[in-house]
Amino acid sequence: MTRRSSASSSLLRAYAMLALVMVLWAGNAIVGRAIRFDVPPLTFGFGRWLLATLLLAPWSVGAVRRDWPEVRRHWAVIAGLGLLGIALFNSLLYTGLHHSTAATATLISASVPGFVLAFNRVLFGERARPAQLVAVVLACLGVAVIVFQGELARALRLDLGRGELVVLGSSVVWSLYTALLRLRPPVSPVTFVALTFLVGTMALAPFAWAEWRAGLVVHWGPGVVAAYGYVAVLASLAAYFLFNAAAMRAGSAVAGQAITLLPLFGAVLSALVLGEQLHLYHLWGMALILGGIGLGAFAAGKVRPDSPTGAPPAARLEDAP
Repeated sequence: MTRRSSASSSLLRAYAMLALVMVLWAGNAIVGRAIRFDVPPLTFGFGRWLLATLLLAPWSVGAVRRDWPEVRRHWAVIAGLGLLGIALFNSLLYTGLHHSTAATATLISASVPGFVLAFNRVLFGERARPAQLVAVVLACLGVAVIVFQGELARALRLDLGRGELVVLGSSVVWSLYTALLRLRPPVSPVTFVALTFLVGTMALAPFAWAEWRAGLVVHWGPGVVAAYGYVAVLASLAAYFLFNAAAMRAGSAVAGQAITLLPLFGAVLSALVLGEQLHLYHLWGMALILGGIGLGAFAAGKVRPDSPTGAPPAARLEDAP
């Protein structure tokens, strides 16, 4: 096998892994929607991260011990990112899925690139290129069409449903988390992931307890057990390691741009698995989002993987949505 064919084969494997990761993350929203009547949202988030933390423990304990001096110096950053990316983001997402369809929730996530650009500009003074801005505008227009169900009157009244508003809030939180990932301390990826998982688990514990005290209990059954297994093992641990392996093969620009495919996988899976109906406004929104994805991919291709505007592969994802 020649060097060129070997490189092409490696790149194809990277694209396949990225496609699988997007399916796994889209499945997270599908599962959250499917078990909404059986598991309270904060209890579901708590169980997900507790299980993921315990499963990662055999590999993370030694890594945390080796990185402990850096952990002590940067504990506030690690705690803040854990609260944002694990506890708050997932709490809002799972709560929103109690009042909004999985298709709508995943399509709203197309607004994340726009919010990331805004946070980068406000917090770090980073300017976006024109192509990036146009791509974001297209994606956000697509999100607006979906959120307001294609009705101009609703848009003018800012008539947002409760679920859509909460899910949009989760996208804002995830975007802030993504922008702040550049502050991640110099520790190994396993250490960072394990500690942010742990922070999120500890932060969610009292809220899960409050749900239980309020009479919101888990209705255990095979479906609930399978849901916990899916979000902890596949949507968290497996997706994370697959994403980082693909990022090292294909480069951070390609891997980061692949995240914008998540809304489309989510919409298709919600229709196939949950039987949720896709309306005309969903299709118009998808068309605009696809236009933004295409232009965003073009813009990402103009950025070298080692350029200042591209984050290193490990910084693109330190926990799964």
